[in-house]
Amino acid sequence: MSEMGLGDTHGILARPGVRPVRTSAGLGWERLYVSTQRELPYRDAFQGAGSNLVILHLDGPVTIRRGRRGLTAAQQVPPGGLFLHPAATELDVELGGYLNTVHVYLSDAALQATADDDRPVRLREEFGSTDPLLEQLVLALDGVVRRWEPSGSAYADQLTLMTAAQLARRHSVRQGAEEPAGGLVGLSDLQFAAVRELIESRLSEPLSLEDLASAAGLGVSQFARRFKARTGRPPHRYLVRLRVERAARLLRAGSMPIAQVAAACGFSHQEHLTRVIRSHLNTTPAALRRGG
Repeated sequence: MSEMGLGDTHGILARPGVRPVRTSAGLGWERLYVSTQRELPYRDAFQGAGSNLVILHLDGPVTIRRGRRGLTAAQQVPPGGLFLHPAATELDVELGGYLNTVHVYLSDAALQATADDDRPVRLREEFGSTDPLLEQLVLALDGVVRRWEPSGSAYADQLTLMTAAQLARRHSVRQGAEEPAGGLVGLSDLQFAAVRELIESRLSEPLSLEDLASAAGLGVSQFARRFKARTGRPPHRYLVRLRVERAARLLRAGSMPIAQVAAACGFSHQEHLTRVIRSHLNTTPAALRRGG
């Protein structure tokens, strides 16, 4: 798969009145594209795209009119309000004022991967609705772009998966299937051993959900659910915990420079290691080296 970019969007971001602040371009994200910007008022019509669109309004309220082949509905959207538009669907829209937004374009393949059967999942056309969890997921994705570090790839993958799942569960015309009555089955011993071996052999490298899921012989959506059922943690949190544990052992046991410890354990740089050690262990690498 290739990285998602402007060519996978509906065309809104290509308008001259868009003032981009940051985007996920160049980060290698294959299932999702994120852009944060200032938008000037406009009225336009757009062709459908292969991605599902989620717009989070960062300020407002602002009046939005939308439809297909004409503006047929209007809504005043408050800060925190959402604008949702499904893949492969044309859009007529009018933005009635200046607005700061975060756009998330989710590949339709990622949305369809949430299904447990052959029935397609279709995003509803919404605007003005609110969803606190989806809002936090969009803000978290924007935060990953703002503070991007290669070691955050697994976290970005997990956020993508969670975004797709929330859209399918709360904002689609098809409700997700129920889990089995006995609860979700976790990874088998063989699957978990294969994943753990991959993590330990490549702990210093960026690891994506696709890498981990492939080791278990599963799709990313099914893998993430079964991994959490097995370990009690999402994959990215489990991965960070292992990196912290290895870094702590190296710091306590030897004289390797802290910057080298950071690189050996998959952290982007020494400051990144310090921040994560402080968050997880309430101490610092230097204190661990001193036996603290």
